[in-house]
Amino acid sequence: MNNQQAQTYLLAKPQSTLDYPFGDDVKVFKVKNKMFATLAIGKMGKGDDDGNQYWWMNLKCEPSEAEMLRDIFPAVIPGYHMNKRLWNTVILDASIPRGEIERMIDNSFKLVVSKMTKKDQQSILIMI
Repeated sequence: MNNQQAQTYLLAKPQSTLDYPFGDDVKVFKVKNKMFATLAIGKMGKGDDDGNQYWWMNLKCEPSEAEMLRDIFPAVIPGYHMNKRLWNTVILDASIPRGEIERMIDNSFKLVVSKMTKKDQQSILIMI
């Protein structure tokens, strides 16, 4: 999955919006003004052999699953500039199957929605 495919998938979530509260370099995806993902050019020199840097996506995750995903996939690291217990950074370097990244996005979205009021949850879940 590349950054454009990720952005399209993120914005397809019910009531998903794109915002830039951290500047033009960091895309922030929200549902009902609650962040469930970020997307930005990666840091710390992680890139391909041609010198291109990979896009990094931060996703919310249950703590036990976050650690498990980090053990399974080298391209999943503790959340960059996030609470490392609750967020993972997924490096979009084509090493993780698209379906797995979509599952991680779905879980992040659902975790954020699950913390909302019942009324807000219902207005979102009715669209799924």
